[in-house]
Amino acid sequence: MSELSIKDVSAHGGGGCGCGGHDEDVPVLDVRIIPHAIRHGSVNGAFSQLRPGMTMHIIAPHNPKPLLQQLVDLNGADAIEISYVSEEPWTIALKRK
Repeated sequence: MSELSIKDVSAHGGGGCGCGGHDEDVPVLDVRIIPHAIRHGSVNGAFSQLRPGMTMHIIAPHNPKPLLQQLVDLNGADAIEISYVSEEPWTIALKRK
């Protein structure tokens, strides 16, 4: 098995991934295209990557009350702010406090 070389990207600052891209806008996750079996896990994973103060939007095929409750249960009510942006399509802002 060959060894992978790992590039030091610490000098790039920010997230340090080295891709050169940085999120300046609010990230949007359209969960309508994600298979139902992994939809909640995808949103939970994406939310877990937000730094405090960051917001993401999800677009859902319906009012995702069970998913939103799961986010609160996993992260704590004091760690998340949920705001409805629109109903057509269902767009919800998730902010990590």
